[in-house]
Amino acid sequence: MNDPIPNEFRRGPPTLKDAVEPIATGSNPHDMTDEHDIGDALTALAESGEPVSIYPTSSTNVVMARIRSVDPENPYFVLELNEGEFLPPGAATFVAWLRSAKIQFNLNSDTWTSLPEQPTLLQLEFPLKCMVLNRRSSARLETPLGVYYMASFVMNGKPYELQLYDFSAGGVGMRAAPRDAVGLHVGKKLQRVRLELGPDSVMIADLEVRLSRTFRSFLLGEQVQIGCQFANLSPAMEEELKRLLDKLNSSKQRFG
Repeated sequence: MNDPIPNEFRRGPPTLKDAVEPIATGSNPHDMTDEHDIGDALTALAESGEPVSIYPTSSTNVVMARIRSVDPENPYFVLELNEGEFLPPGAATFVAWLRSAKIQFNLNSDTWTSLPEQPTLLQLEFPLKCMVLNRRSSARLETPLGVYYMASFVMNGKPYELQLYDFSAGGVGMRAAPRDAVGLHVGKKLQRVRLELGPDSVMIADLEVRLSRTFRSFLLGEQVQIGCQFANLSPAMEEELKRLLDKLNSSKQRFG
């Protein structure tokens, strides 16, 4: 199938109130350079309809847009500018929130090319590099590839089992197919969640859902990301969590 993945906007055009500041100098972002990872990130932005803030180097104005679609086979995406907006020639910095992180990349064009008879739609090539800055207050630890750590709990009499993909002293990230994440809305409190944080490392904790977003993975198709914050952690549980994280981090350094 050669048709790009469409973005059905659920909100109106982004305004300047939605503008995202560029990553501050002195921050410590990491670089994303793999084309497939960049494609996944742009696809997630298209799926969620997150506003994209564009900062042309030749202007002090912020241009607001959204990613309309991403070509599933070629490194191109379509950007939709607000009606009446335009990009001046030259370099520009693109910034957006991507799930739990800020993503930023630069593109440069002497003539930003619009689609025929559609001046607000620009076809752009993937950037060669994206900067990614995680916005969590505490450092996260990603689960090892090929190892499935799970979060299990019961809500309203229904059992849930979701895969953990990262965790930190502040909370955990889970993901699942949409059918397995029904009811996990922002603000939902999850009680007595059984967290498997590595071999022979299990913790029971209360969580609050702080992030719930759908994204499309090139490998897994449509997925839901659930970001949770720990709630009601006692000092003893905080100490136990720190011990587990230190253990997992040292194992990762030793074998990773």
